[in-house]
Amino acid sequence: MMELIINAEREGYGTDQVRTTMTVGELIAALEQYDEDTPVFLAFDNHYTYGGITERRFEERDQNGEEDD
Repeated sequence: MMELIINAEREGYGTDQVRTTMTVGELIAALEQYDEDTPVFLAFDNHYTYGGITERRFEERDQNGEEDD
């Protein structure tokens, strides 16, 4: 089975230090080419460590960094 691995990079200590990121729409469009059963992983430290993506790990914040209820 194919796996989709997203190579994650540390770019700053705050979201304001990240130069560019995808929007939800861009991410959906990029994922449309994969079978819906393809597992998705995050790779860190040049594939030294990995993490999964689960809905429980989603967090919403306003642009001031405060959590949304």
